[in-house]
Amino acid sequence: MDEKAYTPDEVAQIFQISKHTVYELIKRGELQAFKIGNKMRIEHSELERFKENTKAPSKKERMDQADSPIYPTVPIRFSGSHDFLVERFVIQAASELNIQIQPSYIGSLEGLMMLYRAQCDIAAIHLLDPSSQEYNLPFIHQLFVYESIAVVRFAAREQGFIVAKGNPKQIHDFIDLTRKDVQFINRQKGAGTRFLLDSKLSQNGIDPKTINGYLNEEWNHLSTASYISRGNADVAFGIQSAASHLGLDFIPVAKEHFDLVFRFTVENEPFLKELIKYLQSPSFKESLIDLEGYHIHDLGKIIYQTEELKC
Repeated sequence: MDEKAYTPDEVAQIFQISKHTVYELIKRGELQAFKIGNKMRIEHSELERFKENTKAPSKKERMDQADSPIYPTVPIRFSGSHDFLVERFVIQAASELNIQIQPSYIGSLEGLMMLYRAQCDIAAIHLLDPSSQEYNLPFIHQLFVYESIAVVRFAAREQGFIVAKGNPKQIHDFIDLTRKDVQFINRQKGAGTRFLLDSKLSQNGIDPKTINGYLNEEWNHLSTASYISRGNADVAFGIQSAASHLGLDFIPVAKEHFDLVFRFTVENEPFLKELIKYLQSPSFKESLIDLEGYHIHDLGKIIYQTEELKC
């Protein structure tokens, strides 16, 4: 009998995650899938492998980790915006602190809402409030009234136009996106980059309907930039490091603040505090290289915390 294969919708229901998260796991190679025509399928054995790899260690395994006393009984759930430095933080912190971290890069807004619904422990966000033109804190103040929250500055990033080498279409400003000979590729709704783009379009009086490709969406910076490298689009709006990864040109437009939001519970508090200490450590800062498009002078700075967390 052939092995059972599941659709991304069925996998999402099994793991109680969004379908978009399933596609992101597939894109990142963490979940192996195959195609039948245009339909994506995941075999049962692959689901079992994935579950085994993400399973928390047994009590005996934790006791064997004598050199590292901290280990949560369930993974620390990390959701929100995708970023190359965030990936590095998650991998290095998990390894050096012996804490299992389960990342899900699903966009700033969805990550923050998962944190609000207590479906994750840390959210990575870069959300621009159109009214105040301030990043992240206006959303925090609206959503988290009674919860124990700390907002930690991660980095400032350069956002702008990602174009082919030499900028053959001579794209320099938002009005250029409305030209008939320009094909755009967008980020998904809820992404912090999409928030910034829409704010800039509004400020410039540009109707998104006039932009070819505005409705074409991708789910992370590298996937979006790859449209330009393959010649399937002329311009994307994203971070400088994505352009650098693929040897593309970059026209800077704005500097944004990228923050990590920690939501404390009785169960996760000791582990989240260890993660914040690691984020603030000189060793982690010194490990960050190839920082084109990033500014980390405030890395680890607590920019907001609720009263009960203050020492």
